[in-house]
Amino acid sequence: MLKPAGSNDVHAGVVEDLREPASVIQFDQLIAAARRQYRFVLFFALLGAVVGIGYALTAVPWYSASTQLLIDSRKGKDPDPTGSIAELQFDTGAIDSQVEVLKSERIVTAVIAKAGLADDPGFQRATGSLFSNLMGAIRQSLDIKSWFGSDIESDTEVRFAKERLLISTLTNSLSVKRVARTYVLSIEFSWPDANRAAEISRAFADAYLDDQLESKFDATRRATEWLFARIQELKAKALETDMAVQRFKSDKGLVKSGSSGQLVGEQQLSELNSQLIVARGETARAEAKYERIKSIIDSGQADAAVSEALGSPVIIDLRNKYLKASKTEAELSARLGRNHIQVVSLRTEMREYERLIFDELGRIAESYKSEQEISRSREKALEEGLSGLVGVNAGTNETLVALRELEREADTYKNLYQAFLQRYQEAVQKQSFPITEARVITAASRPLAPSYPKKSLIVGLAAMLGAGFGFGIAALREMRDRVFRTGQQVRDELGLEFLGFLPAVTASQLRSMHPASTDLASTDLPPVLASGVMRYSVGSPLSGYAEVLRSAKVAADITLGGHKPKIIGLASVLPNEGKSTTAKNLASLVAHLGARTLLIDADLRNPGLSRSIAPEARQGLVEVLMDRIPFRELLLHEAETGLDLLPTVSRRDISHTSELISSVAMQALLQDAGQGYDYIFVDLPPVGPIVDVRAAARLFDAFVFVVEWGRTARHVVRATLEHEPAIYEKTIGVVLNKANLAGVRLYEDYGSRDYYYGKYKKYYRDR
Repeated sequence: MLKPAGSNDVHAGVVEDLREPASVIQFDQLIAAARRQYRFVLFFALLGAVVGIGYALTAVPWYSASTQLLIDSRKGKDPDPTGSIAELQFDTGAIDSQVEVLKSERIVTAVIAKAGLADDPGFQRATGSLFSNLMGAIRQSLDIKSWFGSDIESDTEVRFAKERLLISTLTNSLSVKRVARTYVLSIEFSWPDANRAAEISRAFADAYLDDQLESKFDATRRATEWLFARIQELKAKALETDMAVQRFKSDKGLVKSGSSGQLVGEQQLSELNSQLIVARGETARAEAKYERIKSIIDSGQADAAVSEALGSPVIIDLRNKYLKASKTEAELSARLGRNHIQVVSLRTEMREYERLIFDELGRIAESYKSEQEISRSREKALEEGLSGLVGVNAGTNETLVALRELEREADTYKNLYQAFLQRYQEAVQKQSFPITEARVITAASRPLAPSYPKKSLIVGLAAMLGAGFGFGIAALREMRDRVFRTGQQVRDELGLEFLGFLPAVTASQLRSMHPASTDLASTDLPPVLASGVMRYSVGSPLSGYAEVLRSAKVAADITLGGHKPKIIGLASVLPNEGKSTTAKNLASLVAHLGARTLLIDADLRNPGLSRSIAPEARQGLVEVLMDRIPFRELLLHEAETGLDLLPTVSRRDISHTSELISSVAMQALLQDAGQGYDYIFVDLPPVGPIVDVRAAARLFDAFVFVVEWGRTARHVVRATLEHEPAIYEKTIGVVLNKANLAGVRLYEDYGSRDYYYGKYKKYYRDR
């Protein structure tokens, strides 16, 4: 960032701290850009709205008719009364598949045939609007084939092209969609003819239902044909395998039982095995009973009870007598003592009862032993019979394995034959009674109002598109606007103080001034400068123009302090930026304030200041520097303000202007003039094209840069000052000349000083 060498760092820091946050500045910049460019956006928005209105007025109205189909996959099935609503699953894939079927070329072709659209010559013409007909005419005019007639294509190709065009037209006008999350499909067809729209919408529904019936019939017929052929094959195979089983049994001598279907040997083996298991169980039970009663007898446990002992009346009677004697013995023993004769007799009686009980148990044990031996003998006989039968059947195992394999194969073909026969009967029944899972629930009726165009929507969209295009143009204009428009741009881009806007002076403002009778008094110079922009600051001393020049004077006074004289150069980067006019008005204003002021035209190659206010001058600065003529002899005096002017007369043969303006003679001129003047303003040539100002920069105390508002590029001024540090360090500020004050406010951020320029007008008076 550029920064004058003599600038006050503390002041700059304070100014930087007082700036608003970056986000606010950005927001204000967007608002300012909107204020500047809204006319373009509004223009294109209105243009888009006009185009939209034109299209809406010329577009052919289209009518939309809708037919609703219910796709019920559960139709014809027995409903489950215990089912809940949550169990009804929505098969989205199946419904979407039916949507695609409705939009298929097969259905469209059926509709064309059903509605007779191929033979309707007015069907295609009904779609034409003003714009579409115009575009069609243009395309036809650009079609090279049409120049040579229709003989280029055959009749078949023409018919095919018309058919494809008709299919495309219907497909583009058709809309099939699912109604929310239901099994209902909405078939909507749009057409310029309301009656045709309803008719074709219904035709699509009818064609779909017919296609469903036909597809089911074809599928059933193909399945029936295939099943019939397959049944014949399975029937032959079932018979063949069954005959193979029978032949195998006959060859191997295998006989089956009529009741169970098993082989006789297998049945006998099974029965013997069952009997052996029962015999072994009985033997085990007899052995257990015998061992138990034997252990009781051996242990002498008279109180032990077995089921057989409890069932013996002898043992029961003996036990009762034993218990009765035991009870009596216990009572007498308690009263008479254990050694009493009756007690001893009772104990002897009890021992006799025990002996009799064990004798009875011995007889029972003998019967158990006899039963055990009988069971063992029967078990042994069954084992011998089973062993013999197993030996007989052992040789038939391999034969049985082969037989079972043949039987399994025969059973498989038999089951397949029965299953396919059942499916064949079902397919035959379906073929004779075809049903469809779809039905029309709402047939299309003639629409009363067009669905297209939606005029308000079209106009709104066209206006939005126009506004968007205008916004793009406005953004492009903003991006290309790289010139100086605001004082903040001067501070940000150059790092210099902004002195103000010098407005472009209009002809009406010049006519309102009171011209003086004489501006410059000179024997050689006529009073031609009585009016004009060169004296506007004097003619309108209370104007905003004059106030900006006073700001430049105050900036010079603050920067240079009490330095005398103050030699100030007026410079610009490019020609025709109004530098000479600014120099003249500034010098006249300072002189009018009472300061002794000298204005020197130092643009030796193009002295525009002298040509404007002293066209009759014959000598000037060149003669002072080259011929050593005293400058006071060539001065022109402005009587109204007291300003002295040293003009310059252009000489085409001067090629070393930079050496001349930076010469010792120029330095001597300024020193000599400084003895009689407080301010010396020098109108310098532009810095960009020539090097005169760079060469003479050391002779000046300060510079005031004049930049044309809205014309001079920022990067040009910045690059020039970056390469001229000697000039930049002495620059006290920049004025933006020829400013359009009505447009300045559009480029200022809200809250900035220049934003309120309109509110300052009460303090300014332009005459």
